[in-house]
Amino acid sequence: MAIAVKLDDLLYDRRMTLTDLADRIGITLANLSILKTGKARAIRFSTLDAICEALECQPGDILRFEPEQVEEKRPAQASRRSVSR
Repeated sequence: MAIAVKLDDLLYDRRMTLTDLADRIGITLANLSILKTGKARAIRFSTLDAICEALECQPGDILRFEPEQVEEKRPAQASRRSVSR
């Protein structure tokens, strides 16, 4: 995924555990863990708002765009079947 979650860095900088953050914002530890590890497919703005308020940060401090490396595409190949008639 091209969006990286930097929640771990912010927690370290603020000397806060994931459990502390979960307690402060009222979100389960399991859901925050999914977000922290980058396995989340989406995040609600209300969740992002609560995290930013608790950590005194901006959304850009938590989320970062990292372009995925694009594989070189091979030229289109002709049909694999023989074209003899």
